[in-house]
Amino acid sequence: MNKSKLSVGSLAIVLSVSSVLTACSDTKNAGDEGSNSKIPVTITQFVPDVPDKTFVEKLVPDFEAAHPNIKVKIMKAPYSEFDSKLQSLVAAGTAPDVTSHWGEMGFIEFMDKGMLRDMTDLVKADNFKAADYGMTDDVLNIYKVDGKNYGIPVYSYTSLMLYNKDMFDKAGLPYPPADFEDKSWTFDKMMEVAKKLSKPSDDPQKAEFGIDWGWAEKDMRLIYFGAKVYSEDTWTNGGHPTASYFNSPEAVKANQRLHDMIYIDKAMPSKEFTKAVAGQGGDPFATGKVGMSVAGAWILSSVKDYSFKVGVAAVPAGFNDKARDVLYIDPLVILKDSKHPKEAYEWIKYQLQKNVQEKAIELSGGTPPSNQLAAEKYYNLYAPAIDPKDLKKVVEGGLKHGTESYNHLISNYSHILDVVNNEMDQLDNEKANAAAISPTLEKKVNALLGELNAKYKKN
Repeated sequence: MNKSKLSVGSLAIVLSVSSVLTACSDTKNAGDEGSNSKIPVTITQFVPDVPDKTFVEKLVPDFEAAHPNIKVKIMKAPYSEFDSKLQSLVAAGTAPDVTSHWGEMGFIEFMDKGMLRDMTDLVKADNFKAADYGMTDDVLNIYKVDGKNYGIPVYSYTSLMLYNKDMFDKAGLPYPPADFEDKSWTFDKMMEVAKKLSKPSDDPQKAEFGIDWGWAEKDMRLIYFGAKVYSEDTWTNGGHPTASYFNSPEAVKANQRLHDMIYIDKAMPSKEFTKAVAGQGGDPFATGKVGMSVAGAWILSSVKDYSFKVGVAAVPAGFNDKARDVLYIDPLVILKDSKHPKEAYEWIKYQLQKNVQEKAIELSGGTPPSNQLAAEKYYNLYAPAIDPKDLKKVVEGGLKHGTESYNHLISNYSHILDVVNNEMDQLDNEKANAAAISPTLEKKVNALLGELNAKYKKN
């Protein structure tokens, strides 16, 4: 197996969108042999069987009309079976041509398993330029390994804040800003506002809270507060941490801060409140009893259904200039065993075109485009519930100040996160504290990393 190294630039991304954006070109012919064949070539794309992914079926007819020698078949699997089904298809020699990391496995695990085809020859032959498709080179380079293209970003989620205008109006408080450059909007300022919005009560039906902080997963969110979570070699050895630092003073302080938001400040809902008011796995913000919520941009999907007025705001400035916003950039990749990579590449490029991305936004119910030339469609999708001008500021600011989610960049991330969650869930207990759980957490994670790295080197 090739043990590729991911460049630091590919993993620690600070993106700028406002300077990009030249006119978008139509799909260019990559000179694939299938285009000259009288018999159509059939390629497949594998997706989870959920509406915001299966919409791609509706893009097929127009593509096939423009590419009469290429047929596209969409294969589906239940989300919970996506990874296992994909690996079974690969093992059986019936792998799809195109897919993405839409299950628990991230891009790096695809690389580790030798599943991906190097697309560099296709990109070079086509003279592919990120700017022609409304992207910066930084966005494109997220999925470069050792300078080679293994994925092309097609969808780009940022993180953002939603806020309940009714709660702010009732409390007589000004709305939080949409501009990431507003230096007055800090984490401490947010907590000041959150405390004013909160109304603690032992009765869940009467309680109200200022903030629900869903910034990334439980391990990654520590970097927002300035803690270092995994060893630096993670970003130079292909996403394989050799150590974790959950027991560092910075990490302990960050975890305690998050714990105290619930139990000391009483400004954030506990799991018990969420279960009682929103149901198991429910969204406490949707109840109208939470003033602000920070999470991935997929939380926009319900804004038109809320019984209260809502606004969108920037994630406040924290304690790490390089990790203010979490990005979830989804690439389309070509699997190594694809028999028709040139045709697969044409299908991927087609999905990046401005008009196709605009159509995808509508059909999917709000999947954000990587092609920022199509972004106006996305910004207007949630109007009048959300002001398009505010959403534009938030998305552009998030891309500029964001860093890619660990689940895409760290190998075996789901296994690591299971250990992290099992230990850190103790912090949901009011009596637990970060200092008590951190030594065991670090020890268990480091033991797992040792096992995973030994297995990786052996293979």
